[in-house]
Amino acid sequence: MPSKSTKKDDKPFMTPTKFSEKIENMVKESHGAVNYIEAIVCFCDDNEIEIESVPKLLSKPLKEKVKNDAQQLNYMKRTSRGVLPI
Repeated sequence: MPSKSTKKDDKPFMTPTKFSEKIENMVKESHGAVNYIEAIVCFCDDNEIEIESVPKLLSKPLKEKVKNDAQQLNYMKRTSRGVLPI
């Protein structure tokens, strides 16, 4: 009988705080090569997290950064004319 530590299903429980930290680190370490949307998709793929479960893992600041990326990439309309640089 395999021990618990060798099971593939044993993954640490992901909280919105942990998720946000991991995504922020990925974006910072890329030095601008990866945006927040790409970081989330790559992180989910690498950690076998279903993309459908991401909305409940997004913190409010991370949601704003994803929204900003989506607006910059023209995936969604801008909510206001004046956008301050981040």
